[in-house]
Amino acid sequence: MNSAKSVYDFDAKTIDGADTKLDAYKGKALLIVNVASKCGFTPQYKGLEALYKKYKDKGFTILGFPCDQFGHQEPGDEKEIKEFCSLTYEVDFPMFAKVKVNGDDAHPLYKYLKSQEKGFLGTEFIKWNFTKFLIDRNGHVVKRYGSADKPESLEKDIEPLLA
Repeated sequence: MNSAKSVYDFDAKTIDGADTKLDAYKGKALLIVNVASKCGFTPQYKGLEALYKKYKDKGFTILGFPCDQFGHQEPGDEKEIKEFCSLTYEVDFPMFAKVKVNGDDAHPLYKYLKSQEKGFLGTEFIKWNFTKFLIDRNGHVVKRYGSADKPESLEKDIEPLLA
């Protein structure tokens, strides 16, 4: 399967189309989230941005991966997604190009994340938008959160990673 040892072993395309090695985030705690612009959970962008602002100077960042696999709730292209995030929620954390998180053509990063931290009842399948993966400073998955877990509820798990 995959010989990856951490999230740093993956590459991803930014929302602006640049290829990025995730090892650029070495030493930071990360929250990786599959996002969508037209979802009931979309207002979580506000909480995600607040978390990012609060902890970014302490070695934390959020990586947003738009995904259109759930109810066609991310129909736009990268330019439209970036504009929506910027104008509606003033998103300043790193955003990436649209990916698939489930299925054979899921992004390799998501295949890895799901294999490291199972979901409800031990399933790997991501159920909906705004599933979150907390990553420690060594690039290892610490915890998986469901869509309904509000960003502000994650602070108790983020803070120890920054100590």
